[in-house]
Amino acid sequence: MNLVIETKPPPLEIREDGAIMVAGTRIPLDTIARAYLDGETAEEIADAYDALDIADVYTVIGYYLDHKTMVDQYLRRREREAAALRQTLEAQFPAAGLRGRLLARRHAEIRR
Repeated sequence: MNLVIETKPPPLEIREDGAIMVAGTRIPLDTIARAYLDGETAEEIADAYDALDIADVYTVIGYYLDHKTMVDQYLRRREREAAALRQTLEAQFPAAGLRGRLLARRHAEIRR
């Protein structure tokens, strides 16, 4: 029996908005990379997401390790984008007094 050695490209795809996702899922590269960096094993990551195949998780982790500098830059950019979006949303929808507004709305609906 001869063992066939083949390479498998990482199961990653880039969406139009620039987000890198595990192909065929809604799980971003960020999720797997952060979980790995937080000390989770490939098995724990795969167990946490039904859409992930263990082999794909290992392949994505391997991709991260082979391209660490580029992926770390990508992760930092995504963090900056998320922070900017959070800031925009917080400016549009201030949380100050939110609990009071929700309770007032709830009270008004109960009275109807």
